[in-house]
Amino acid sequence: MHTILGVVVVATLAFLGTMVDNYFAFAAQLVATERDRFRRVSCAQALGVATMIALAGSLGSLLTPIPVRWIGVLALAPFSFAWHSWRHRAAPREQFRRGVLTTFAITLALGGDNLAVWIPLLRANGFTHALVTIATFAFLEIVFLLSAQRLATHPRVVNWGSEHAATFMPYVYVFLGVLILIECHTI
Repeated sequence: MHTILGVVVVATLAFLGTMVDNYFAFAAQLVATERDRFRRVSCAQALGVATMIALAGSLGSLLTPIPVRWIGVLALAPFSFAWHSWRHRAAPREQFRRGVLTTFAITLALGGDNLAVWIPLLRANGFTHALVTIATFAFLEIVFLLSAQRLATHPRVVNWGSEHAATFMPYVYVFLGVLILIECHTI
């Protein structure tokens, strides 16, 4: 059984690891967004993350009849994301100026890796630890939004992150896959 501190650490690693791509995409969007629209766009992004958390929790609940060790097989998803990221690391990423609905949709579209990691994480350790994980995610989402808004005032930093994220994302996904295997006691 994990300690609460251990659950917070694992949840933090899972959130940060899956939100790297979202972070730089969102910060880049804010660079192209009028400052008076930051709040609305940020709310749409937060709603997208809340929707992904609800989906991950719901899907994890549907998997209750399946032994947790078998849920570790979902680690194949981050490993496949790692392979895909590595193969396409040189491909240019388009950046669009987005409004509220598009921000919500893009957050969900970028959330495949989030769901692949969050589903087994929320399923692995029971209800109490899932609540601690969700609370950790909520806190980190607030930090995510506030720091992205702050970072948007430094377009060079956003550009650097957008350019170099493709280089380190395969390694992040491999790490997350291993984390899933460990949390689900598959290895």
